[in-house]
Amino acid sequence: MIELPIVDKKRPRRPDWLRVKLPIGEKYKHVRRLVDEYNLHTICQSGNCPNMGECWGAGTATFMILGNTCTRSCSFCAVKTGRPPEYDEDEPRRVAEAIKLMEVKHAVITSVNRDELKDRGAEIWYQTVRAVKEMSPLTTIETLIPDVKSNWEALDRMISGGQEVVSHNMETVERLYRKVRPQAKYHRSLEQIQRTKAAGKRTKSGIMVGLGETPEEMYKAMDDLVSHGCDVLTIGQYLQPTRMHLAVDAFIHPDQFAAYKEAGLSRGFDFVESGPLVRSSYHAERHL
Repeated sequence: MIELPIVDKKRPRRPDWLRVKLPIGEKYKHVRRLVDEYNLHTICQSGNCPNMGECWGAGTATFMILGNTCTRSCSFCAVKTGRPPEYDEDEPRRVAEAIKLMEVKHAVITSVNRDELKDRGAEIWYQTVRAVKEMSPLTTIETLIPDVKSNWEALDRMISGGQEVVSHNMETVERLYRKVRPQAKYHRSLEQIQRTKAAGKRTKSGIMVGLGETPEEMYKAMDDLVSHGCDVLTIGQYLQPTRMHLAVDAFIHPDQFAAYKEAGLSRGFDFVESGPLVRSSYHAERHL
């Protein structure tokens, strides 16, 4: 396969293909109102997602449960880090009601890491999925779950609520884990995906590029994911959320994203979403 050149690595400037849509329209306002009214958190806002305007304008959002303070300090993520307050036991009901009012056909739910909790927040995960299924039985659900640090009992509870897709992001290649995800472990995340697949779930993961990885390292990560039972892969450009976070090493050309998609499909993934602005939940309804 021909490898395509990467844009200047020294101090790369954001290229034209990374233009995003401004948040406008009545549907955007409707989603914003519901999020505020029900006192909900979304990764769209907390993670500074570049697709918020497009997704909210289409009437969809990725809900973030268990608060908006994470116990991890990943060097790529814009979500606030620290010691979280007590979680809200009424949150599952509010999330479910908002999803019903939005008439969402496919809901995506994620969360911060709650390492201080014995069950990693698994019970709230279970109750949220069950509440959505009870209020909106025709709505399909994707849950983007955190690393449970080998608490496999917690994992079983997290994924047993009836969701159709369970996602857990690798985020980067093995060599860069200590730099990008210092509190995570590459092979532990692979095992989590493998156990999720063994439980009968459709599995999904995501990788960011532009952090200094090589195409060969990306292909190895793809091989590792396929061999551990991953069905769906998303690949997107890393964008530095603030000056306090990791700098972008390179902006990857759209043609290279196309090459990664081709490589992923040839390796056995059922579905590969690959592009500069792709994020974990982007076009998530297609992954069923």
